[in-house]
Amino acid sequence: MKKILSVAVAAILFAGAASAQNVNIGIKGGVNIANINNDDGTNYNTRTGFNVGLLGHIHLAPQLALQPEVVYSAQGVKYNFAGLETKLKLDYINVPVLLQYMFDNGFRLQAGPQVGFLINAKNKINSSSTDVKDSYKKVDFGISGGIGYVNTPTGLGVDARYNLGLSKINEAGSNKLTNRVFQIGLFYLFNHK
Repeated sequence: MKKILSVAVAAILFAGAASAQNVNIGIKGGVNIANINNDDGTNYNTRTGFNVGLLGHIHLAPQLALQPEVVYSAQGVKYNFAGLETKLKLDYINVPVLLQYMFDNGFRLQAGPQVGFLINAKNKINSSSTDVKDSYKKVDFGISGGIGYVNTPTGLGVDARYNLGLSKINEAGSNKLTNRVFQIGLFYLFNHK
């Protein structure tokens, strides 16, 4: 049901984008440096992953745009358990909707809400992997903000952002775990003007 909902949300966003004026569709990909904040003070090591997805860039005014995205994002952490390095792999389909202020020189400031749909959750110790998806909530809410730059003639750009999880992602326990992800990557806007 959650996967169907995420596909429906993506279809609605891109259908709306396609019918608007001054719309570009694009692709993006990059590197994630992910961590989890634990309100009990436990510190984890970051997990390096990747992100890849689609974006719509809708001009609302000469210097304002709305950018909905559908992005696969490899998140999670590394930590020691009984002396063994353990990797918690949390994979999401994230749907941010960013409001962008576009400067005349190609730079952009962006911020907006994000909803994430958990598609995979595994603990990995050495070559042994355990499914832990039932231990985590299926939906994650957060906010995203950052800066980008696009070379207008080519449609090629770079993007750096920070995704701050606001909702508790763990099913059990009184402590609150929330996602934290820094992303940097490239994007390409088709037929950019």
